Amino acid sequence: MAEMSVLRIVYHYWQTRQRSKRWNSREALERWQERQVQRHIQWVRAHSPFYRRLWNGMSDGEWRDFPLIDKRSMMEHFDLLNTIGITREQALHTAQQAEQTRDFAPVWNGVTIGLSSGTSGNRGIFLVSPQEQDAWTGNVLARLLPGSLRERHRIAFFLRANSNLYESVQRGSLQFRYFDLTLPMERHIADMQQYGADIWVAPPSLLRMLAEAAQDGKLTVQPSKLISVAEVLDPLDRQYIQQTFRQKVHQVYQCTEGFLGTSCEHGTIHLNEDVVHIEKEYIDDEQRRFMPIITDFSRRAQPIVRYRLNDILTEAAEACACGSVYTAIERIEGRYDDILYIRPLPQRHSDRQADETGADEKYIPLFPDLVTRAIIAASPDIQHYRAVQHDVDRLEISYVLPQGMDGKVEQTIRQRIEQLCTGLGGQVPQLMFSEYDFVPGPVKLRRVERGWHI
Repeated sequence: MAEMSVLRIVYHYWQTRQRSKRWNSREALERWQERQVQRHIQWVRAHSPFYRRLWNGMSDGEWRDFPLIDKRSMMEHFDLLNTIGITREQALHTAQQAEQTRDFAPVWNGVTIGLSSGTSGNRGIFLVSPQEQDAWTGNVLARLLPGSLRERHRIAFFLRANSNLYESVQRGSLQFRYFDLTLPMERHIADMQQYGADIWVAPPSLLRMLAEAAQDGKLTVQPSKLISVAEVLDPLDRQYIQQTFRQKVHQVYQCTEGFLGTSCEHGTIHLNEDVVHIEKEYIDDEQRRFMPIITDFSRRAQPIVRYRLNDILTEAAEACACGSVYTAIERIEGRYDDILYIRPLPQRHSDRQADETGADEKYIPLFPDLVTRAIIAASPDIQHYRAVQHDVDRLEISYVLPQGMDGKVEQTIRQRIEQLCTGLGGQVPQLMFSEYDFVPGPVKLRRVERGWHI
């Protein structure tokens, strides 16, 4: 069985490398995707009672009109949606026990079970069969590994929870080590010094701390490749990390629902459209912002068909210089739930129509990227920041400067936020400033966060 697993990984590694050169046009890729999706839907309809009922009366050719699902509906119908016969209670028990004991070896009938981080307060369960695990491993290695499978690499993987899925990366000349984000940073630095990893995979908040340790002389090992995962890579952190280690920070866009994107040699994120089909639900046409609706035609244990993600992606305005036909993403801006909202100016309220995001018509959306740019443009010395909107009328901002908080920087931030709000025709919320106190670890960093519900 182990030999068969290795062969499958090598096969999928080779397939992924070959597919990247397969299509010379976007149209050819889309025709191929259509065939893959329809073939997948036929299989899912036959094996998943939930989808069979959901699609009742609709043909496979109408799949773009199938009802959308999301995390809530996937968890609600988990027992009938998955095709391996595991219940939600069984899956939760296995995954929670692994997190509590920090022993991530157990599986259920050979199937890897994991939990999402639950940033939105609603944790998701993911199921991966042995065949899908091998396909995922080959896919990841083909996209992220510098050189070939024969070259030796030591990979350091920083995550809140380990998984058999991540451990499967360890093959032959590849050495893999999991670093538990629940442990102290001092221990990570000491272990990194001893391990000497050359490929670092971590949330950007953790990569930032490793860069700070390197600046202070506490960490002397040098990576050959940096890969950001799990959190939004903020421009401020990207710049600091890249300047410290003198190399690009690459990105992986992955979530419970699939392996959705990776960055190319130019640093541009491309959607992995050879394994997933992604429809774009635009929430801001002019700025090319959209929410992805994904259909993963590579997964069968837990089928993902027309699943609306809660992320905001910005499509690149121009094709990437690498020449890939896969959709290029300018940035992953954050979660839809972290769009801030402000009140419109009184004189415009009577004329205002419902906005494009579907939020209450009395509010104006303030996208996270706009807030980020307003804050970091206030001073080149800002090292960290957070903006948390407690309600429509209160926005708390914290930041870090080498010399401590500065009245002039605070005034500049205030002016830029005011200009941003009034430029959108909105009222400026009450701005409060506080000490920055976020400590990277098990909880994901959200630089811009909405802490109230519309």
